Amino acid sequence: MQSVIPEQLRVGGVTPLTTIDFPDHLSCVVFCQGCSWRCRYCHNPSLLPTRTDSLFDWGELLAFLEKRIGLLEAVVFSGGEPLLQAALLPAMKQVKALGFKVGLHSGGSVPARFADTLAVADWVGFDVKDLPMEADRIIQVNGAGQKNWQSLRQLLDSGVDYECRTTVHWQLMSEQRLIRLTEKLAEEGVENYAVQLSRTSNMLDPDLGHSWIPAARWQELQQQLRRIMPGIRFVEE
Repeated sequence: MQSVIPEQLRVGGVTPLTTIDFPDHLSCVVFCQGCSWRCRYCHNPSLLPTRTDSLFDWGELLAFLEKRIGLLEAVVFSGGEPLLQAALLPAMKQVKALGFKVGLHSGGSVPARFADTLAVADWVGFDVKDLPMEADRIIQVNGAGQKNWQSLRQLLDSGVDYECRTTVHWQLMSEQRLIRLTEKLAEEGVENYAVQLSRTSNMLDPDLGHSWIPAARWQELQQQLRRIMPGIRFVEE
């Protein structure tokens, strides 16, 4: 059986320098091509197909990273969904061998592969889609919610630094369900959690309209959520 090599990683995009994708680190973001989930609020549908004509060459990207040793601190593998690709783990190991810290953005769609990446990752930004029994309606894949939460528990058991995030579109998530979700995450031991409001342009589902609740109610809801999880933060696009 032929072994998987980093050069097989399909890269759909690159952000050469960012300060926001790995906490407190200058990083480069590698956007892995392909995602098996079809989240209705997805705002980057160009990364969903497994194949595309506009892929970045891994060898050239690695050469770029070698020139940034001592300048960049971390490389973050994002998506799409990086876990779809068997070449992810070899690529992460290759980047780590250069001396970079390794970050991963994922929804945990492939729990077995996610468990392997946790042995290499220094930090994970983890997408919690919704409560386990509700998430399939957002992801539009049967059984995806259970995989999402299986991977979450693997992450919490691993000891790897993380931040959990939930994207909220108010046509898909009610206030009460967001409260219940935050309560459940707190019960699971999550301490680092961000609620980010959905962008309302370029979404996968064109039938979704504007995501809105009154500003005063949003402030009240934030206070309620902070009482459940004091460290929660809020990101408004």
